[in-house]
Amino acid sequence: METSIVGVGVSISDRFRTVTEEKSVRIGTLAPRAQRLDVKVTHRAYHNGSREEETVELTVTGKGPLVRAEATDGDKFTALDLAVDKLAEQLRRAKEKRVDSRNHPRGAKLDKGSGSLAGIDVQPASADVLRAVATGAVPVIAGDEADEDYTPVVIRTKAFDAEWMTVEEAVDRMELVGHDFFLFIDARTDHPSVVYRRKGWDYGVISLTASAPPVQDELAS
Repeated sequence: METSIVGVGVSISDRFRTVTEEKSVRIGTLAPRAQRLDVKVTHRAYHNGSREEETVELTVTGKGPLVRAEATDGDKFTALDLAVDKLAEQLRRAKEKRVDSRNHPRGAKLDKGSGSLAGIDVQPASADVLRAVATGAVPVIAGDEADEDYTPVVIRTKAFDAEWMTVEEAVDRMELVGHDFFLFIDARTDHPSVVYRRKGWDYGVISLTASAPPVQDELAS
């Protein structure tokens, strides 16, 4: 696995490179299909240098989803250890998810012998019902007899507890669950936001910035 290390506002010492290469062995064991490990170290100083932080970002790319983790500490070696632990946990969970998917595949399965469907909350119509529909024995409701509230569109809703996190954390969560988008509240802005997958390894973010609901007159118009 190829390893790339860059520093932003900080120089990368030979000792840090050596330690990172040693840590990459652990990552390579957990992600044998990984092809590249990108390490980014960012130095930040606050309040005229009275407080300094080192943020280590790890990104694993290869044959599979992108996996990222980051950690911040006053010492970049400690931040590296924390980031590697986070990344290892994400890789472990992703591996368990793949194993579970293989052992318990999702989706519908048709039993050709009985004609029953498994893995989906739908029951196929019996031969008698199909015959009745074909012969017209089943009455057809005309348009004026139909329920006015009827709609062919089925809207399913789900409600989740709000979670505050950074955009980077939201991308990580999205990758772990295997979805193309992830809804969260941006910890930096407190705005409801969505991260979504674009082509390649690019991502996008959509946020709501309204500070107050519209007045009733605007709603009525």
